[in-house]
Amino acid sequence: MNKSFMNYALEEAKKAKSINEVPVGAVIVKNNIIIGRGHNSIETLKDSTAHAEIIAIKNASNYLGDWRLKDCEMYVTLEPCPMCAGAIIQSRLKKVYIGTFEPNLGACGSVIDILQNIYLKSNVEVQWMYMDECSIILKDFFKERRK
Repeated sequence: MNKSFMNYALEEAKKAKSINEVPVGAVIVKNNIIIGRGHNSIETLKDSTAHAEIIAIKNASNYLGDWRLKDCEMYVTLEPCPMCAGAIIQSRLKKVYIGTFEPNLGACGSVIDILQNIYLKSNVEVQWMYMDECSIILKDFFKERRK
C-alpha cells in the first residue's frame, strides 16, 4: 500500500468536484507507476458509465495496449458500485485500495461483495484505507449541493 497513490486519486476527485461532478477519483498503478487516471464525468459526458474507475481502466488499458490489467492495482476514493466492481473483475486487476465506504451501492464488502464472491469465482484483493479526506470531500460536496 502506498498512501501517496491514494493522494493522487484524491486529486482526481478534486478535479471532479471542480466541474460539479460527484468527487470520486481513481488511479491505476503498475510497478509503482500511475498508468491510468479517472474522475467522475457523468454529468459532463452525459454518460452513466463515466465513473472514475471505468475511465481509469480505459486509460490504463490504452497505456498498456491490452484490456488485461494483470499485476495492476487501483486506488479509488470511494467504494466501487456493482458496475465498476464488474469492470474491475473483467479487467483482471490484482488489488483495489478503497478510501471510504459507499453505504448505498458499495459492491466491495459494505452492501454486497462482488470482488470476492464465490459464485462469480472472483477474488480481487481489497484493502480498505479509511482516509478521512476521502469521506470529507464527499460529505462537503453533498452538503453544498443541498443548500
